[in-house]
Amino acid sequence: MITAIVLINADVHRIPETAQAVANVDGVTEVYSCAGDIDLIAKVRVRQHDEIAEVVTEKINRIEGVESTSTQIAFREYASADVDAGFDIGN
Repeated sequence: MITAIVLINADVHRIPETAQAVANVDGVTEVYSCAGDIDLIAKVRVRQHDEIAEVVTEKINRIEGVESTSTQIAFREYASADVDAGFDIGN
């Protein structure tokens, strides 16, 4: 699976509705509302790179309330257990 993290700037008056609409898109596994420069963060998981373009440009970017997006492609995923194990090496 290919994972992409999509940083979303949204209309501040529509964040809950926009977040739910993004969460309803096939391929989106999680959506977080955030404080700071970014309003929403969506995690997208697909089988092929071409599907990222479809999910982001053809679906997420067309949702009412989405003003702009920036997509980051993940190389590797680490879980807290993986990180803890890395620090335990040699102990």
